[in-house]
Amino acid sequence: MRSANAVSAGGVVWRRRDGAVEVLLCARTADKLWALPKGTPEPGETLEQAALREVREETGVEVEIEGPVGDIHYWFSRPQEKVRYSKTVHYYLMRPVGGSPDDHDHEFDEVRWVAAEEATKLMTYDNEERILRQALDLIKERGGEAAS
Repeated sequence: MRSANAVSAGGVVWRRRDGAVEVLLCARTADKLWALPKGTPEPGETLEQAALREVREETGVEVEIEGPVGDIHYWFSRPQEKVRYSKTVHYYLMRPVGGSPDDHDHEFDEVRWVAAEEATKLMTYDNEERILRQALDLIKERGGEAAS
């Protein structure tokens, strides 16, 4: 198997509702997956542009970037391609500016707003949970009252 690099970008989308912080999570029922929206940049796109587009496509929500949260790294294989990928995903803190989770694409079965503390418990992957907690710390530092 040969090795290759891959990169994606995504976001932690948050809002305050009734004084509490909520984040937008994506679910795939068959996989029992709860994840953050992310995807691969198209040719010529910056990471920020890719993150904005992917979040809009996957969640149905228009967003703006507030700043970087952090990166995760993992390996995955595609045996049919005989390739093992080293992947880095760059995440950004984002706020909604329009759209609706009802308009999410086919990639996920459900996209919904989840209370911050519940969201950290739902996350399927530890590395994405870590990103979510980093984002909640950033929100708290900015006076957004997120904590978990």
